[in-house]
Amino acid sequence: MRKRCKGKRRQERPGRDLPSQQHHSSRPPPPSWRQAFLPTTRKREEMTAEEGDKSFLERMLSHLRSTSKYYTGYPKDLGPSRIVHFTSERHFVQLLHEGSPVVVAFTIRCPYTKHLDQVLEEAAAEFYPHFKFVRVECPKYPAFCLTRQRNEYPFIEIFYSPEQATNQGKVVDPNITKYSVKVLPFNYDVSVYGFREFFKRHGMNLPETK
Repeated sequence: MRKRCKGKRRQERPGRDLPSQQHHSSRPPPPSWRQAFLPTTRKREEMTAEEGDKSFLERMLSHLRSTSKYYTGYPKDLGPSRIVHFTSERHFVQLLHEGSPVVVAFTIRCPYTKHLDQVLEEAAAEFYPHFKFVRVECPKYPAFCLTRQRNEYPFIEIFYSPEQATNQGKVVDPNITKYSVKVLPFNYDVSVYGFREFFKRHGMNLPETK
């Protein structure tokens, strides 16, 4: 005599209880178009609020950049560059002849030079036109840089108070004019504030505070 296995259920016809199973299913119904649209609207409202906050922040930073005297964070809108790039000694003498102090940066290719360039751009715009800022790329003009007899690059020197040199009885070409100039090594903090304090310390005329 055969015995049925315990727990074995009678096989039911397919589709017999299907309507009942669908009716009692725990799966939620699909969302309507209104429910699907509302989250998108909320996200758009949040994005609009964030854009409004960003625009307000940008206006505040713009005001800070335009009013803060020694702001060193995000670069200011400096306008056209006031840096004079060294091209020849003749051109450099012409700058000295103009009478304004000349800040000369002797540079080479190195990571620090990028920071120095940013400071020079800001300082040149800050003290224009009372001070000239010149950048010398020493790999291109090694002879001029070697005359300074410095071993560490980059470095900065200030040339000022040009005076026409006397010939002392020597016969020279009348088309050549020589000038004697004072040179000071810049040993202050490399910043707009550092340049301002250096100029004050050595009695150089400063532009009025904007």
